[in-house]
Amino acid sequence: MADAAVRLKGLLEQLLGVPLPVRIRAWDGSQAGPPGAPTLVVRNRRAVRRLLFKPGELGLARAWVAGDLDIEGDLYAALDLLAGLVWERGEDARSLAQALRDPEVRAAVRGLVKLGGLPLPPAPPPEEVRRVRGHLHTKRTDRRAISHHYDVGNDFYEIVLGPSMVYSCAYWSAPPPHGTLEAAQHDKLDLICRKLGLRPGLRLLDVGCGWGAMAVHAAREYGVRVVGITLSQEQAAYARKRVADEGLTDRVEIRVQDYRDVDDGPFDAISSIGMAEHVGAERYLEYADVLYRLLKPGGRLLNHQIGRRPQRDESTYQVDEFIDSYVFPDGELQPIGVTVAQLERAGFEVRDMESIREHYALTLRRWVANLEGDWARAVKVTSPGRARVWQLYMAACALAFERNRIGVNQVLAVRTPDSGDSGMPLRARKWTETEHG
Repeated sequence: MADAAVRLKGLLEQLLGVPLPVRIRAWDGSQAGPPGAPTLVVRNRRAVRRLLFKPGELGLARAWVAGDLDIEGDLYAALDLLAGLVWERGEDARSLAQALRDPEVRAAVRGLVKLGGLPLPPAPPPEEVRRVRGHLHTKRTDRRAISHHYDVGNDFYEIVLGPSMVYSCAYWSAPPPHGTLEAAQHDKLDLICRKLGLRPGLRLLDVGCGWGAMAVHAAREYGVRVVGITLSQEQAAYARKRVADEGLTDRVEIRVQDYRDVDDGPFDAISSIGMAEHVGAERYLEYADVLYRLLKPGGRLLNHQIGRRPQRDESTYQVDEFIDSYVFPDGELQPIGVTVAQLERAGFEVRDMESIREHYALTLRRWVANLEGDWARAVKVTSPGRARVWQLYMAACALAFERNRIGVNQVLAVRTPDSGDSGMPLRARKWTETEHG
């Protein structure tokens, strides 16, 4: 009798203490759960063993990346339903050790062990980062983390990001289908240039320059000289070709360099777009100090950074296991208030903060559509597991931005000189106008 789905549903509900909001289809073809709901496809017994040996998010992620688990139906709806069980149980959620004191939970675990077959821990998928002991956020470990994330092939990123090759939140004047990703990324870069007050003759440092989009846009449209730095060899090669193709080699230099090693300041302006998430909480003040030192008095910094909601007890904050293991090794998010405080401690005067949280949800959904629309080629240029990592990561993040679990903010700060003359316009948000200068 094919009844694995019924047994699995019952055991999981007994373990979790709540009804499963999704339907289950098991490896034997059996199904159970609410009709019409998205279906969690459990392809084999190995998926059960992954959940037993790594309960929670990491076990689910490993099963997903390995192809042991899949979702039929609306991916976003399924993740939204599962979020309450996996990511949002909050302070009331019991640890496994606490849960196992309950005889019913122990019985459910025994049932899952029996259902999962031979009790050996499956090896993690090859896409999972291999940890090396040592201190976080040294120059060596940061290079390794950046390489894991970005050196997966420029062909893959072209599929996901589209022709702009901009890997940060776009700035939408209208949501799709009325606005396009390319137009929204152009508008984001132009907004940053206006906030920085760029004009011909100024010198810009672009920290974490990616594939060179900001450097090219600033040099071509605003006549500035740009130094772009990245730790990714593949990004640098792509950006240098892009600069050459645009005929901007006399105005744009792309370096493979750690921001802590830049010694040819001062610069008139600094852009840091989606880079500070890699810095780490313990290094953030150092990051702010370095950027402050590299700016001329009166120079502006635009720090574009993802932030998380603050917790009542910040000591309980933990890095997301899936993202840490598969996407951004050693990455850390902090609340916007902490970011502003650290910039001010370094000496900056913070002049403006703009939250563009909803814009990132739109951007991520567009990236997911790009990936799914060219899935076969994405798998070919990377691996099935890598494509599945990005599909899950981007879809889950889109929901997190929509539900206000995380946000993204542009902070404009000035190295205000002793005279107190910040050089900022009296009328707030003058950069919303489209004129250059």
